[in-house]
Amino acid sequence: MTSKLHGVCDSKGGPLRLHLREGQCSDFTGADVVRKDLPPAATVIGDQGHSSDKIRKMLAQQGITPCIPPRRCRKKPVHYSKRLYPKGHKIENLFSRPKDWRRIASRYDAAPTPSVLPSSWPPVSSSGDES
Repeated sequence: MTSKLHGVCDSKGGPLRLHLREGQCSDFTGADVVRKDLPPAATVIGDQGHSSDKIRKMLAQQGITPCIPPRRCRKKPVHYSKRLYPKGHKIENLFSRPKDWRRIASRYDAAPTPSVLPSSWPPVSSSGDES
């Protein structure tokens, strides 16, 4: 059992809309759900999984220019901004943050290092005995 997370972020990489779907669904069905709540935008940057005439047509109806590279098997060529497309890394960064947090949170076997212990460490007994 797997899952897919479809998302929309703003120009600074902040999440605007996230939608969790079953892992067997295609990117097209996830894009349909997310597309309905798109904020006002001039351009949408997407990956090759969203390269379909249907998605491009829906974006054009909303007055949005798609910046989506075509799939290799596409017979009719489409153009996209090769200068603008690399800015799509912001959505990738949005998805990588929870993965980083999961790696940190799952390190239960790591002992605290002296650099994070309070300055009063180790605790001194009040009787003055040091054993």
